[in-house]
Amino acid sequence: MSKLPVGIQVYGLRDLLENTPEKFKEVMEQVKAMGYAGVELAGLYGLEPEYVRDVLQEVGLAAVSAHVPLAELMADLDKVISDYKTIGVEYIAIPYLPDEYRHNTPGYAQVIAEMKRIGEALQQNGLKLQYHNHDFEFVKLQDGTFGLDDIYTQVDETKLLVELDTCWTQVAGVDPAEYIRQYGARCEVVHLKDFVMEGDPKNLYQLIGTEVAEEEGGEGFFQFRPVGFGQMIWEPILEAALEAGSKWVIVEQDEHYGLGALEAARRSREYLRILGW
Repeated sequence: MSKLPVGIQVYGLRDLLENTPEKFKEVMEQVKAMGYAGVELAGLYGLEPEYVRDVLQEVGLAAVSAHVPLAELMADLDKVISDYKTIGVEYIAIPYLPDEYRHNTPGYAQVIAEMKRIGEALQQNGLKLQYHNHDFEFVKLQDGTFGLDDIYTQVDETKLLVELDTCWTQVAGVDPAEYIRQYGARCEVVHLKDFVMEGDPKNLYQLIGTEVAEEEGGEGFFQFRPVGFGQMIWEPILEAALEAGSKWVIVEQDEHYGLGALEAARRSREYLRILGW
């Protein structure tokens, strides 16, 4: 069976590294032993880029990508480029849009201009910019299109790639497999994230550590799960990634609910291996 290399988003392992960055090599060795081929970084935990590069090379993990907050990209793009070129990543992803930059706000035009600027600068340095969605980008605009599509329309595909988060796309009521097919080769990296949801739960972004105003109303249940242990149906999504010509799939689990970050990562990898990945 055809397959793509499987990486892991290090954000899901942050509890093992935030207060003990000296464990970075040990954690990366365990990730490699599980069968992951690469990592997508989410901060450096105070470690020097050269050290991160050397550890990943020694362990045998590809430095696929890095999630870098928009504010950091806007404030000191030169340093971001220098650090991540040193590490050797191919992609840098904007992981989240703060409220003030979202669709239908005065800041939206500014963020589109910034994406164009950042994408151009990365391109000149041999890097590629991606945008990683949640569900709020699937807001319907006045012309009936999704806000996420408006981002990809306004910022040319040579400056901005699609890093589709399959969980949040599904939460928005959109078929992730169809959305991957819609953007085809622009989806070079696909996020695999599983979940369970019942009813109409609110305040989901509090689960991923963002500070947002609390919504009232809505009753239900939502939790993240290892890939294959939630309600996502993965075969069509993986097949769509293959058809699109994607280069990587990246496992991400934001919270683990007592299971343990490494155990959750192991279960995700084992499930994908059962599917031939």
